[in-house]
Amino acid sequence: MTKGVATELDPLSLERQVCFALAITNRAVLAVYRPLLEPLGLTHPQYLVMLTLWDNAKAGGEPHTVKDIAGLLQMDSATLSPMLKRLQAQGLLTRSRSATDERTTHVELTPKGRNLRRQALKVPPAVIERLGVELAELEHLHQVLTSINAAALAAGALDSELDR
Repeated sequence: MTKGVATELDPLSLERQVCFALAITNRAVLAVYRPLLEPLGLTHPQYLVMLTLWDNAKAGGEPHTVKDIAGLLQMDSATLSPMLKRLQAQGLLTRSRSATDERTTHVELTPKGRNLRRQALKVPPAVIERLGVELAELEHLHQVLTSINAAALAAGALDSELDR
């Protein structure tokens, strides 16, 4: 048996690991986003927070709570809170305690935060252009990743992290 064949059959071969492919692709794709988000004054995680707030504002929904945003982003509140604090310091959102439950914090876009959406509209087409792949291919990838994420969540992934 040749070395190449043995590697193909080895279940612990690095190249066969889905986790490895996801990790290196994640780093590479985020590196594509970084220079596009820099002029907006956002990191990628902050961009994701802003996307949730822009979606909610567009839908005309009630203000999101920190817990809502954490759930949508599959992130624990302890990680999210400092990020929200920085976005508030940038004047992009406000955080306020609920009048009915002081444990609940509402998060709303400021006019500056709403206006930033116009600049952010340039990001998705720029990402597609820089990646040099067809939109249909990215949409298919999104569909597959969403399905895998749902399966991982159904298997109990993140249960202990999100319950904090």
